[in-house]
Amino acid sequence: MKYERIPYLVLFSEQNAFKDTYGGEIGKVAVECHLLKPEEPSDAVVIFSHPIGGGAYLPLVGTIAKMGVHAIYCNPRYRGNDTALIMERAVMDLAACVRDARERLGYKKVYLGGWSGGGSLSLFYQAEAQDPRVTHTPAGDPYDLTAAKLIPADGVLLLAAHLSRNLTLTEWMDPSIEDESRPFERNPAWNLYAPDGPKPPYSAEFVAEFRQRQIARNRRITKWVKEQLAELKAQGLENHERCFTVQGTMADPRWLDPAVDPNDREPGHCMLGDPFVVNDGPVGLARFTTLRSWLSQWSYDDSNADGLKCAARISGPMLVIENSADDACTPSHAARLMAAASRCEIEHRVIQGANHYYFGQPELAQQAAETVRDWVKKQG
Repeated sequence: MKYERIPYLVLFSEQNAFKDTYGGEIGKVAVECHLLKPEEPSDAVVIFSHPIGGGAYLPLVGTIAKMGVHAIYCNPRYRGNDTALIMERAVMDLAACVRDARERLGYKKVYLGGWSGGGSLSLFYQAEAQDPRVTHTPAGDPYDLTAAKLIPADGVLLLAAHLSRNLTLTEWMDPSIEDESRPFERNPAWNLYAPDGPKPPYSAEFVAEFRQRQIARNRRITKWVKEQLAELKAQGLENHERCFTVQGTMADPRWLDPAVDPNDREPGHCMLGDPFVVNDGPVGLARFTTLRSWLSQWSYDDSNADGLKCAARISGPMLVIENSADDACTPSHAARLMAAASRCEIEHRVIQGANHYYFGQPELAQQAAETVRDWVKKQG
């Protein structure tokens, strides 16, 4: 089926103590959206979003439009740059798109298309729409989602979705870094990439200790972040920030040992390429960040966007699509999210042989899109 791609902006005013995005008018937010509108009219739409956007041309988004499903891709204000990203503000941007879809575009039913990192954003949005709690960011800055009157979606789709930014980063962190001030001095006992480091297959005991050390590293960084913020505030610098880098964020035993959280992925590979290179390369998660953004996005304990905690707060229909050769979101991610979403009516499908993005797999993207189409129709 043919569809029309209609780019548009959703604009709203927002007053904050300081600016955290480059360019644009102070006090104004522009949410860049793409409406993929098939020829056949519909009163239902699937809204995709991701904390840093950029997915409007991904295979699944266009393919569901070809299946006759109306879709919107919503790029939050942090499009393409998560250095200073605040998850609470990304929720507000998604909220503006949802409201516009209902009130201006006239869609009676809105479903959240939680693709990859958009899964936890969708869960965070829906949790705050159904059970509003957040009045401040984890850094203590006022940002009241309870007053925003978020419109609950009619259902949530988790499509090759990972747990959330804070939990996924932690499972990818390199625990061989034991001093953040000397990140390239690494303990070979835990350095997966060292010539004399541990080699697969890894024992269950090794992986369990590895996980605990990853959590401990995340918590050490969080402790330092909170100390830095407290020091700034003690000096009367309430709105000041500190930027920093985090090395070693793609060291998950999964990428080297296919027996850890097994699926059909290729060993020695991850969705960003060679994990040894990505571990310290510029595209690794949380490589460049700020104090406030760390707490909102990446802190294991403090992020309000924790996917498991948010999933436990929502109810309603949910579609979970898992890709059997996913090289980003392995099976335990979908399993843990479904277990957490205990109040949802869940339909679960596995696309055999599919990689994370369906790159080079148009027939598998179509299979996933047909599943989405059928699920949306079933909702009535």
